[in-house]
Amino acid sequence: MKQLHTTRNGAILLIGSLIMSFMTNAQTPDTGIFTEQNDIGKTGITGNALYNPENQTYTISGSGENIWFDEDAFHYAWREVSGDFILRARMKFEGEGHHSHRKMGWMLRKNKTTGSPHYSVVVHGDGLTSLQYRATEKGETLEMSSEIQAPDVVQLERRGKTLIMSVAKYGEPFTSITFEADSIDDNLMAGLFVCSHDSTTLEKAVFENVRFVKPAPAELVPYQDYLGSHLEVMELATGLRKSIFTSPISIQAPNWTPDNKHLIYNSEGLLFSIPPTGGIPQQINTGFATSNNNDHVLTFDGKTIGISHHSSDDKGNSVVYSLPVEGGTPMRITDKSPSYLHGWSPDNQFVIYTAERNGQYDIYKIPVDGGEEIQLTNQKALDDGSEYSPDGKYIYFNSARTGTMQLWRMLPDGTEQEQLTFDSYNDWFPHVSPDGKEIVFISYGPEIDAGDHPFYKHVYLRRMPTDGGQPEIIAYLYGGQGSINVPSWSPCGKYISFVSNSGVWW
Repeated sequence: MKQLHTTRNGAILLIGSLIMSFMTNAQTPDTGIFTEQNDIGKTGITGNALYNPENQTYTISGSGENIWFDEDAFHYAWREVSGDFILRARMKFEGEGHHSHRKMGWMLRKNKTTGSPHYSVVVHGDGLTSLQYRATEKGETLEMSSEIQAPDVVQLERRGKTLIMSVAKYGEPFTSITFEADSIDDNLMAGLFVCSHDSTTLEKAVFENVRFVKPAPAELVPYQDYLGSHLEVMELATGLRKSIFTSPISIQAPNWTPDNKHLIYNSEGLLFSIPPTGGIPQQINTGFATSNNNDHVLTFDGKTIGISHHSSDDKGNSVVYSLPVEGGTPMRITDKSPSYLHGWSPDNQFVIYTAERNGQYDIYKIPVDGGEEIQLTNQKALDDGSEYSPDGKYIYFNSARTGTMQLWRMLPDGTEQEQLTFDSYNDWFPHVSPDGKEIVFISYGPEIDAGDHPFYKHVYLRRMPTDGGQPEIIAYLYGGQGSINVPSWSPCGKYISFVSNSGVWW
C-alpha cells in the first residue's frame, strides 16, 4: 500500500534490449558473476571453480596449507568491487573432509600475492566461524570469532571503512560482528574461496543463492530514485533461489498465475508478464491505466486481475479497477480514493483493500461491481495487506495497533480480530499458501518505523502456520517495498516469487 507509481522516463521501456545492455547479474557459463578464478599461493593441487547456470550454484575445489600467519594458499573465484556492497551466500562443504580446519567463505583481498591484506568471513570444517584479517602486506593474521557454530548463510557487508560479518543457520536470524577496517582500500578483489588446510588434498564446497548487492547510496531519494531488480523464484523445500529476470530499473510485486504459465509484475506504471522460467517480458494492455502501483491481484480462478491505478480524475490518488488478465479496458470498482487493492474473495464477489478515509488507513471491502464500501477495521494505527484464505473463512492482514507491525486475521465481516505474530520484527503482507496451511510474509527489523515498509533494506521472508506459531526465515535479502506486496505462491504451493534489489555493478 501507498506505493506511488514510478515515473516513466520518456518512451515505454524496451525491456528486451535493456536485458542485453544492463543486466546487473550478467553471468557466463564458466564463472557466473565472477570474472576470474585463481589458486593463491602454493596449493599443491590445482583448484577449480565451476558455475552451474541451471541451478545458479557454484562448486569450488581448493587445496593449500592455510589462510593464516603472513601467507595464504587456497582457491579463489572473484571479481573487482568498489564502494559499499553486500556479499551473501548459502554454503556447505561436500563430504566429511580430511581436516577439521578446512575453510570456505567470502574474502576481500587487495591483490593475488600470498601475503596480501585481506578481510574474510571464514567457516571452518569443525564449525568455527570468524572474521579473519591481515591489515598489511605480509602482516600478522588476526581474527574475531562468532558465537555461531557451522552457519550455512554467510554475509559480508561493507559500509565505508566498516565491515559487518553476519552469519546464520538457515531458518534463524543473523548474528553480526562489526569491525572497523581503517586501512581497507576502496578497490578490492571480492569472492568465494576454499582451502583444504592440507596441500596434498582437495576439498570442495557448494555455494547457493550467491548475491553481490550494491546497496542504495545515502543520497537516494525514495520514490524518486530506484535501484535495479532481480525477479526470483524460490523452491520452499530446499531454499534454493534462482534469479529468472534482472532489470536495471525497479520491478515489483510478482503474482503467479493459477495456470503456472506466467508471473505478473509492475514496472514504471505498467504491468508485464513473464514465464516463471525466465524470458522476455510482455507488456499487458491496461488501457488508460498507465500509472499502476504494486497493488495488483489476480482472482483465484486467474481470469481477472485487479489493479490500483493513480487516476488523474482523482487528483492522482489510487483507485481500484478490474480487467481481464490478458488485458483490456479497466472497469472502476472503488468510487472513493485513495484505495489500494490487496485481495479478492474466493467466490469473486468482493475485493478487499486499504483506504484512507478521514485521515485514517483501514481495511475495506466492496462488491466487485462497485457500490457501498464496507469498513472492516477501525484503528488509528495503520491496518494493511489484507488477503482472503483460499477457503474464504478468514482475512489475513497486518496491523500496527500494538506498537509494531504484526500479523492478524479476522472473519470476512471484520469480527473476531486475532493477533498472530508477537516478536520484535515488523511484519507485512501475509500471503496464504494454496492449501491454506501456511503464510509467507516479509519482516523488517525493529529499527524500521511500524507504519513504514521502505525500499532497500535488509529484510527476511518468513513462514509460519496460518493458525500462528514460531515463524522461520526462508530467505535473506536486500529489498522491502515491492519485494512481496502481493500473493506470490505458485499454484502447486512448492515455490514463491519475489523481488530483490541491487544497484548496477557492471
